[in-house]
Amino acid sequence: MAFVLSLLMALVLVSYSPGGSLGCDLSQNHVLFGKKNLRLLGQMRRISPRFCLQDRKDFDFPQEMVEGGQLQEAQAISVLHEMLQQSFNLFHTERSSAAWDTTLLEQLRTGLHQQLVDLDACLGQVMGEEDSALGRTGPTLAVKRYFQGIHVYLQEKGYSDCAWETIRVEIMRSLSSSTSL
Repeated sequence: MAFVLSLLMALVLVSYSPGGSLGCDLSQNHVLFGKKNLRLLGQMRRISPRFCLQDRKDFDFPQEMVEGGQLQEAQAISVLHEMLQQSFNLFHTERSSAAWDTTLLEQLRTGLHQQLVDLDACLGQVMGEEDSALGRTGPTLAVKRYFQGIHVYLQEKGYSDCAWETIRVEIMRSLSSSTSL
């Protein structure tokens, strides 16, 4: 399992490149914060995922809905923004503060926030008034439902250490998938 996570991290770091596939001009800092956020998520591991096998769950990440090549630019930016916003919200709760090392958690929150700031500027560039409904339909709605499932899972598991570890790995996976946008 550790090898798989290491391999996943290596693939993520390689796939984050300054010349991303989004048409707007995201700053180099956006890319650097993305890499750092994934590294932080890796460092936040408190227990081995193998101790939490009974808590594993398929959250049905909407991979086919968020494939970068299948989305128009405004949709891709909207989906990425939603993923970052939902991740930020998830790690900005009182219960997440109790689950993680506060220094790493604060660094992750700061990095996610910075990516959202960068993406907000980009979102404004590519979305017109006719695109304002993008957040309520299609791929962006699928991402919202995905994160709702994560919140329900945490509640059902009583916000246990294993539940948080499962979510940490899942968020790493979903943010890694977003690099194709």
